Amino acid sequence: MSGAALGLEIVFVFFLALFLLHRYGDFKKQHRLVIIGTLLAWYLCFLIVFILPLDVSTTIYNRCKLAVNSSPPENNGSYVPLAPSKPKCFKPWSYIPNGIMPIFWRVVYWTSQFLTWILLPFMQSYARSGGFSITGKIKTALIENAIYYGTYLLIFGAFLIYVAVNPNFNLQWNQLQTIGIAAANTWGLFLLVLLLGYGLVEIPRSHWNGAKRGYLLMKTYFKAAKLMTEKADAEENLEDIMEEVRKVNESIKYNHPLRKCVDTILKKCPTEYQERMGRNMDDYEDFDERQNSYPSEKSLVKLHKQVIYSVQRHRRTQVQWQILLEQAFYLEDVAKNETSASRQFVHTFQSQESENKFFQYFYTPTVEWYWECLLRPWFYRVLAVVLATFSVIVVWSECTFFSTKPVLSLFAVFIQLAEKTYNYIYIEMACFLTIFFLSICVYSTVFRIRVFNYYYLASHHQTDAYSLLFSGMLFCRLTPPLCLNFLGLTHMDATISHKHTQPTAYTSIMGSMRVLSFIADGFYIYYPMLVVILCIATYFSLGTRCLNLLGFQQFMGDSEMTSDLIDEGKELIRREKRKRQRQEEGENRRREWKERYGNREDSTRSRAVHTDQKESSFSETNTNRPLSKYTRSNGRTERDRIELLQDAEPLDFNADSVNDDPLESESGR
Repeated sequence: MSGAALGLEIVFVFFLALFLLHRYGDFKKQHRLVIIGTLLAWYLCFLIVFILPLDVSTTIYNRCKLAVNSSPPENNGSYVPLAPSKPKCFKPWSYIPNGIMPIFWRVVYWTSQFLTWILLPFMQSYARSGGFSITGKIKTALIENAIYYGTYLLIFGAFLIYVAVNPNFNLQWNQLQTIGIAAANTWGLFLLVLLLGYGLVEIPRSHWNGAKRGYLLMKTYFKAAKLMTEKADAEENLEDIMEEVRKVNESIKYNHPLRKCVDTILKKCPTEYQERMGRNMDDYEDFDERQNSYPSEKSLVKLHKQVIYSVQRHRRTQVQWQILLEQAFYLEDVAKNETSASRQFVHTFQSQESENKFFQYFYTPTVEWYWECLLRPWFYRVLAVVLATFSVIVVWSECTFFSTKPVLSLFAVFIQLAEKTYNYIYIEMACFLTIFFLSICVYSTVFRIRVFNYYYLASHHQTDAYSLLFSGMLFCRLTPPLCLNFLGLTHMDATISHKHTQPTAYTSIMGSMRVLSFIADGFYIYYPMLVVILCIATYFSLGTRCLNLLGFQQFMGDSEMTSDLIDEGKELIRREKRKRQRQEEGENRRREWKERYGNREDSTRSRAVHTDQKESSFSETNTNRPLSKYTRSNGRTERDRIELLQDAEPLDFNADSVNDDPLESESGR
C-alpha cells in the first residue's frame, strides 16, 4: 500500500475539483484557458488539504523510528537502546516513502504561488478585456497589471536596499526565500482569520435555521424581491447596450475597416437582437468619412466589454430567477404537506427535469413526506449542534495553541494521545476532520461573498470568467496559511511546539520562520486570537446591520424594510405561480382535446379521402359518355351557385354598380 493512498487521493481530488468547477463554470461557452487555470488552482488547493494528514502520519512514524533506534548518551558518550516503554512502531497503511513528500510539496506550493501572483491576475485582465485580437487583449492585460506588479516590485526592492545597507543582516538565498514565503503567508493569514471568523458562526447557524420552514420561506421571498430588482436592472442595462450596438451597426457599413469589430460584437449579442439588427441592416450603402462621424476602435473595445458583461449578467439573473421560483414553490409545498393526513408528498408542479428512475423507485412520495416534513428538520438541528461544537473547539484552540506546558489546544491533545499508541487511522481521521472543517469554514465564505457585480460565484454554470479566476487566486493565497495554522493547532509545527523533532515535509519547504522573529513569535501566534472578536460580531450580525444602514438591504427579522421586501416577494411568487398554473391548465386542455377528438378527426380525414377517391373514380368512368346530356344540368348548377353568391354577399347601394345580368356581375367580380 506504499504510495497507493497518495495516488488514490490525487485522482479523487481531481474529480472533486472538476465536479465543483462544472457546477459553477460553463465548459461550453468559457475559454479553455480560463477553465484550465481555474481547475488547476482549485485542484492544487484541495490536494494540499487532503494530502496533509498523510504527511502528519508519516512524520509521526519517522519520529517513532528515530526514538526507537536512539537514546540519550550516557556519561561516557555511548548510546544504549531505549527501554521498551513505547510500543513497537509499525508502518502505517498510508506510509509515503522518504523523499517523495518534499518534492511533492515543493512542486504544489510553487505552482500555486505562480498561479496566484502572476498567471491568474494576467488571465483576469485578459478575460475582461474587450479587445478584438489576441495581441490587443495581451496589451490591455499588461497595462492593467503594470501597477499591480510594480507595487510588489517596489516593496521588494526597498526591502533589498535596506538589507544591503544594514550591516547586521547577512541574508542568503534560502533566508530570502523564507522571507518571501513569510510575506505571502502573512497576507493570507490576515484574510484567513476574517473569513474563518465568519464561517465558524454562520455555517452552524445556517444549518440551524435550515430546520425552520417558515424562516426559509420568508428568506426566499426576500431574495425574490431583491432578485427581481436586479433582474429588471439587468434587462434595462441590456436594452441600453443593445441600443448603442444598433446605432453602431447602422453607422458602420459593410466596407468600413472596423466592420469586422462590429460583427464580433454582434456575435456576443443575444439571438433575438441579432435577428432584429440583421433585418434593419442596409449593406448596399457605402460609408463616407466626410459625411458621418464614426466611432473609434477604442470606443468599440469599450462597447465590446460592456456587451460581454451585460449579456452575462442578464443570462445569470434569468437562470437564478427560475431556480428561485422552483425553490419557493417547493418550500410552499412542504408547508402545505406538513398537515397532510395521507402522509404522501404532493407537488403543486411536476419537476421539469427528468429524474432518475432508480431514485424515483426508492424516493417515493411517502418517503419524501417523512424526510421533508419529519426527519430533515431534526437532522439539520443535530448537524448544527455538531458543527457548533467543532466551532467552539476551533475558537478555544486558536486562543490557546501557543501554550505547550500545559497543552491547552484540544486538537493537539487528541493528536498526542493518538501518537502515544501510534493509532495512525485515528491520527489521519482526526487530522482530516480538523483541516476539512477549517477548509469548509473558509472556502464556503469565499463561495458566499459577493463584491457587487465584480465577484460573484453563481451555481448552475452562471459564473463569469473573472469571478472563477479570482476564486482561484483566493484559494491559492488562503490554503498555505490555513495549513500552517492547522499544524500550529496540532503542535506539529516546531515553531509552536518548541521541540527539536523531525518536522513535517510541508513545514520543511516553508523554511525556518526564525529569520523574522517578530512574525514567527508575534503575528502568527497572537493574530489568530482576533477570531473571537469576529465570531462575536458575526453572531450579533454587526456586519449585516452596518450594510443595512448603508442602504444595502439585508435579511433582518426586526427590520421594516425586510418585512416590506418579504411582502413584495410573496406577491411576486404568487403571480408567477398563477401564471404557471394557467400554462399547465392550457396544456392539459390541449392534451385532453387531442385524446378525445384526435381519433374522430383521423376518421373524418380518412372518410374524406375515401370520398374524393370515389368521386375521382366516378368521373373517370363517365368521361367516355356523351357530354351533351349533362350540359343543361351543369348550366343550371352554375346559375344556382351565382344566385347563392349574390344572396350571401351584400352589394353596396350604388346605381352604377347594379347590374341585371348576373353573369356579367360575376365576370366583373
